[in-house]
Amino acid sequence: MLRDNYSPMYFLSALGAGGLSVSFFMYLMFLVPHKGVPMTTFDFAFPALLKGDWLSFVIAFSLVFILAFAFLHFKLLIWNIKQYKMFKLTDKYKKMLTSNAEVTIMALPLTFAMTINVCFVLGALLVPGLWDVVEYLFPFALIGFAVVGYFALKIFMEYFTRLLTTGDFDFTNNNNLSQMVSIFAFAMIGVGFAAPGAMSQNIEMNAIGIFGAIFFMSISILLVVLKLVLGFKNMFEHGIAIEASPSLWILIPILTLIGITFIRINFGLDHHFDQTLAKSSLFTLTSTFLALQLIFGILGYKVMKTIGYFEEYIEGDKKSPVSFALICPGVAFMVFGMFFVNFGLVANGIIEANSIVYLLFMLPFMFVQYRTVVYFGKLKRKFEL
Repeated sequence: MLRDNYSPMYFLSALGAGGLSVSFFMYLMFLVPHKGVPMTTFDFAFPALLKGDWLSFVIAFSLVFILAFAFLHFKLLIWNIKQYKMFKLTDKYKKMLTSNAEVTIMALPLTFAMTINVCFVLGALLVPGLWDVVEYLFPFALIGFAVVGYFALKIFMEYFTRLLTTGDFDFTNNNNLSQMVSIFAFAMIGVGFAAPGAMSQNIEMNAIGIFGAIFFMSISILLVVLKLVLGFKNMFEHGIAIEASPSLWILIPILTLIGITFIRINFGLDHHFDQTLAKSSLFTLTSTFLALQLIFGILGYKVMKTIGYFEEYIEGDKKSPVSFALICPGVAFMVFGMFFVNFGLVANGIIEANSIVYLLFMLPFMFVQYRTVVYFGKLKRKFEL
C-alpha cells in the first residue's frame, strides 16, 4: 500500500488504459460497415472477422488490444480504489483537502465515466444482438453518467466553495494546467450523455442525453476560459512546474471530448429535431478542433523537451503519477483524428474511404497511438502496476 505516497492522479493510469481500449475500437467503428446502426457491433464485426481478408486482420488486431487494455483498465481501477481508501485515512489526505491539490479528486469521476464507455464498447462487441435491445440500455447509461456527474459536481463544488469563502488558493504553485482535470471530468461526462442523445430512437432519451451533454459541456467551456487564463498567467510569472508540465497537453483530450459532444448533439438534432445536419459543418468543426489540438500538442512537446521532462520522468529515475497524463492526449488525438478523417474528409467527398490517400491521412494518428502505447508500457513498468 502506498498510503502517504499515493495521489488521486494515479487514477490516470486506469483512465489511460481505458482510453487506449476505446482508441482501438475506432478502427472497427470506421472501417467495418454497419449500415443502419450508428456504431459497429458484434453482429457486424464477427461476420467480417471470418471473411479472411485484410479487414479480418484489422478486426482481430484491434480486438486483441481492446480486450487487453480493457483488462488493464479494470485491474488498475480496482488497484486505485483500494489505494485511495487507504490514502483517505492518512494525514496527507486531510492536508490535501485544504490545498490546490484537492482538485485531483476529480480524477475519480473522470475515470469512472471512462469505465462506462469501456463497458459500452465491450458490450457492443462481445454480446450478439445487443443493439436489438439497446433502447432498454440507454436509460441505464444515462443514470450511470448522472450518478458520476452528481459526484463530480459535489467534489468540485466543495472545492470551489472553499476557495471562494477562504481565498486560500495558492497562485504560486498554480504554474501549470493541472487544475483543468476538473474540466476534463465534466467534458467526459458530457460526451457520455451525448451518446444516447445521438443514437437513441426515442425522442425522450434523445432529449435527456442532449440536455445532459449541453449541461456538462457548458460547465467545461466556462471553466476552460477561467482556468486557462489563470494557469498561463502563473506560468508566465513563475515558469512552468517541471513535474506538472504534461498538464499542457490536457487541453487535447478536453478538445476531443467537446468536439465529439458537438458532433453527437448535431446527429441527435438531425434525428429528431428537424435540424438537418450540413456535412460541411463537420469539416469546419473537426478542422477547428484538430488545429487547436496541434497548437497545444506542439507547444507542450517543445516545452517538455526544453526542460528535459521526458529524460527525467519517462526515461529517467524520477517518478510522478502526473506522467500518466501523457497517455490521455495521445489517445484523444488519435480518436479525434479518426473523426476528422471520416466525418470531416470522407463524408464530404474530399477523400475516398479505404483508399491509399485515406491510409496516408490515418498514418500520423496511428503513429501517435503507437507512441502512446509505448509510453504507457514504460510507465506501467516504471511504477510496477
